[in-house]
Amino acid sequence: MTTLTVWEAVHYSAQLQLPATMSRSEKRERAEATIRDMGLQDAMNTRIGDEPTSGLDSAASYHIMNRIIKLSQQERTTVIASIRQPSSEVFDLFHNLCLLSTGRTVYFGSTSEADKFFASNGFMCPAMRNPSDHYLRTINKDFDVDIEQGFCAKSSAAEAINILVESYKTSEACQQVQRQVFELCQQDGGKLENKGSQASFNIQCLVLTRRSFVNMYRDLGYYWLRLAIYIALCLCVGTIFYDIGFSYGSIQARGSMLMFVAAFLTFMAIGRFPSFVEDMKIFTQERLNGHYGVAAFVAGNTISSIPYLLMISVIPGTMAYYLVGLQKGIDHFLYFALMLFACMMLVESLMMIVASIVPNFLMGIITGAGIQGVMMLNGGFFRLPDDLPKPFWRYPIYYIAFHKYANQGFYKNEFEG
Repeated sequence: MTTLTVWEAVHYSAQLQLPATMSRSEKRERAEATIRDMGLQDAMNTRIGDEPTSGLDSAASYHIMNRIIKLSQQERTTVIASIRQPSSEVFDLFHNLCLLSTGRTVYFGSTSEADKFFASNGFMCPAMRNPSDHYLRTINKDFDVDIEQGFCAKSSAAEAINILVESYKTSEACQQVQRQVFELCQQDGGKLENKGSQASFNIQCLVLTRRSFVNMYRDLGYYWLRLAIYIALCLCVGTIFYDIGFSYGSIQARGSMLMFVAAFLTFMAIGRFPSFVEDMKIFTQERLNGHYGVAAFVAGNTISSIPYLLMISVIPGTMAYYLVGLQKGIDHFLYFALMLFACMMLVESLMMIVASIVPNFLMGIITGAGIQGVMMLNGGFFRLPDDLPKPFWRYPIYYIAFHKYANQGFYKNEFEG
């Protein structure tokens, strides 16, 4: 999350993944050790901002990969990495190289021996050219351009791949790999299981709630901008319907004002959609890594949003309610605020569903607005329930639209008694 600091991101990750048997101090120490291992001590309290691995220059890429090499040696572990267009210095850091083309193994062996393998098959790397660029160009048939074979002959990329694949099958490198695989298969190793997160469901919910709350607090577009717009709108409503009185003519005005609150104020909850799409991207990655499941994510996201939704229901709602001069009594006002809160919570839940089905930003906004527009039209204000065409619009859309229940609640709260 771009709003978190480096320390927060690593610490939350540790809390989500490490077992519940570990104490909080042990998890904290593990997070601090990870930050030290990656050389990020000086950036611990810096917010992440943009994606940290994008736009690296060749020097930064080299130092990152060199750091990973040292960690692999220190921890005595194998690192499997796929890398895009490495510089020659980064390429030289790799001990072994696996080249694939449409799922077929072109070469798998020592990085230093790869150049000899290509040269022996007539695909010598030209002087002053990055070896990785030469290999990828040779075995990439997406564009199927002619490549150099020896000095004068030409062959298509598909033919070059076939030559290299067949040559590799009979090579010493292939036989050596097969021997190593056979030896490893004879060893009585323990069964590897991907257990994912070892934290309990309650801890996952707690950590996700806390992380989401911090993200919402720091991201101005989440709720703070909406609060400002709600205040401005409720000031408009309050001054337009100011001190509406209790005359017979005020009945229609009250109904219009309450309908605006139920429909248009809640309609603006779709403004959270862009932020939620970004959350969904992070959720997708972390779920694939086994950090937590759907239930924990939904619970954390929902619980963390409740204080903010209450805030943008009560503060602007108070201004509109008392400026207009609606029914006196604190119980009536509390019911009004809770109705507004429930409507906002419902619309946010609707947009969460839309975001999981339509992850595209523009299409999601249009879909959410369209669904709410249909509900609004059938909520009983623009067309009385008895006048709605019974097939489809009355049954079932009228009873599905939450505006029906919102209008009923607001009107009974205001007009009864």
